[in-house]
Amino acid sequence: MPREDAIAVEGIVMEVLGEGLFRAELANGHQLVAHTARRQREQAAEVAVGDKVRLEMSPYDMSAGRVLF
Repeated sequence: MPREDAIAVEGIVMEVLGEGLFRAELANGHQLVAHTARRQREQAAEVAVGDKVRLEMSPYDMSAGRVLF
């Protein structure tokens, strides 16, 4: 369930770190580490470098986010 105060943005996967972790880059050049929900790990296996993903970020910590499918 998405948070009400979360920021939704789109990014490009720059690196697959494994175990549901990715390094993504936003359109403005900001890079962050994004994770997937445990239930979505099977879908995360299909994500590759260069794919566009939708991210959800907290307004309090802009260095981490969650991948939304």
